[in-house]
Amino acid sequence: MFHAKRTTIARLTVLPLLFTSPMFARASEVAPTTNRPNVIVIMADDLGYGDTSVYDGWVKTPHLERLAADGLTFTDFHVNSSVCSPTRAGFLTGRYQQRVGIVDVVARHLDTPGLEPSELTISRLMKQSGYRTALFGKWHLGREAKFNPTHHGFEEFRGYLDGAIDYHSHKNSWLNGVEKEDQPGYTTHLITQNAVHYIEQNTEQPFFMFVAHEAVHLPFQTPEDTPENRKPVPKSEQWSRERIRPKYKIMLEEMDRGIGEILDTVERTGMADRTFIFFLSDNGAIGAGSNKPFRGGKFSHYEGGHRVPAIAWWPGRIEPGSKTDSLVVGMDLLPTLAELAGIEIPPERHLDGMSICNLLFNGEQLPKRRIFFGYEPKLGTAMRDGHWKMIVKEDNVELYDLSVDITEQNNIVDQFPQRAQAMRQAIEDWKQDVAWSPPQPAP
Repeated sequence: MFHAKRTTIARLTVLPLLFTSPMFARASEVAPTTNRPNVIVIMADDLGYGDTSVYDGWVKTPHLERLAADGLTFTDFHVNSSVCSPTRAGFLTGRYQQRVGIVDVVARHLDTPGLEPSELTISRLMKQSGYRTALFGKWHLGREAKFNPTHHGFEEFRGYLDGAIDYHSHKNSWLNGVEKEDQPGYTTHLITQNAVHYIEQNTEQPFFMFVAHEAVHLPFQTPEDTPENRKPVPKSEQWSRERIRPKYKIMLEEMDRGIGEILDTVERTGMADRTFIFFLSDNGAIGAGSNKPFRGGKFSHYEGGHRVPAIAWWPGRIEPGSKTDSLVVGMDLLPTLAELAGIEIPPERHLDGMSICNLLFNGEQLPKRRIFFGYEPKLGTAMRDGHWKMIVKEDNVELYDLSVDITEQNNIVDQFPQRAQAMRQAIEDWKQDVAWSPPQPAP
């Protein structure tokens, strides 16, 4: 198993990124498309750190292993939240999700109804700079028509707006753009098929494609669990690990096979040397999944809730088979992808993430920084400061030293009062900084 203190990344010399001069183009301009890489972000849903064989997990995932063998594996990568909507908001905006008002699962009775179309997303930045853009799979940032991905810079969208749908019977949930579409099939297969077709149709102009899998999110359904093959499940057995675990394994294997098809297509079309792929999960696992060696999982501020598997791949640019224990966060992807695409972020736009290009291509460790995981009021707030971890909920305060207690078992808050006080103050200051103000209606 990889541990943060034991993994290092070898420094490497890579070919320079082939950007035209000037290095960055303003987001409002269309930059030259020559030599800019294709970008594919593949996101699993509810996949735990300890599930895949890349992380010594219990499910053999040969195509993720293939991705890791040719790329960079992260052992201290975190998403912005331990639930999906805030994670997606953080990734797409490069900001703490609190700034856009999404701290919980987007649903009509929770939080905000969706990501406001006025938000500056990586998809909009890519589109404005001359990229083709597409999303295949799960959105979960607003069910109303005005929140549709096509209003956030995605030229093409085939998938669903909800948090989860039936893997087989989804004709009332599946959309092509803003219109309902009866595209029959198993969702994992459909997402892969649409992604493969898109790659094949876009070999001349650079593209940004977000492949947002439903797997391994519930309902736990395999390709064989078609409506006619299902048997009634007693309520007492719906969450039984004995029932779910075999299905979970097959669901993960199907997703892994689809990732292999995407890799095959990129290589078959001769675009491997100009395609950057990033794989991650949106949060930790629940049910049959594994978050080993960490404590907690989805809906938790412990490491198992937001430390997830992540792999970066770009042949000829990233050292094959490398690993890093640098602390990286999902909101770092926007500034990273913007730099890869030669896009200058508007100076008035405040980003919380940072580009990790020097880490990816030169093996340089990231500067030290504090990272926050707010999920109020349900879970309170968590904070990482190097190897120190704090979780605060009302009057309950926990402090852990992850360098010696990776499973967060020994609360040492009373042993380090000065550190605890400083971190608590940092959390309060951060909460004030990211506080969201709802948009006001026009007069």
